[in-house]
Amino acid sequence: MRDLATKFAGYVLSGGAAAVVDAGGFVLFLHIGLTTVAAAIMSFGIAAAVNFLLSAQFVFKQKRSYRGFLTFLAAALAGLAVNVSVTVAVAVLLGVPPILAKIVGIGMAFSLNFVLNLRVVFRSREAQ
Repeated sequence: MRDLATKFAGYVLSGGAAAVVDAGGFVLFLHIGLTTVAAAIMSFGIAAAVNFLLSAQFVFKQKRSYRGFLTFLAAALAGLAVNVSVTVAVAVLLGVPPILAKIVGIGMAFSLNFVLNLRVVFRSREAQ
């Protein structure tokens, strides 16, 4: 249980760094004129790369590999779907300002991403 708590705490930090990249990139992309959907997708992609690097190195303590990154990206697509869908739904359907909607999208995707990384992406590599 302690190992899980340690990993979760580390993932909060790596995910937090990725969230800052995600939100900052989102604002930047909106500022240069991209649509909410395009800005959300692009900022999420950059944040996913940051999250993989930090998670592999500091949270799950595994060597980074091409295969691991591809597995991570596959799992991140589920997070992307949640992130973008929630962002757009909250912004468009509820009329919430886009940056606040993006923060909600990031939060919803965070839990899903942690579970997928713990149970799928990095677990399968630990057994090797």
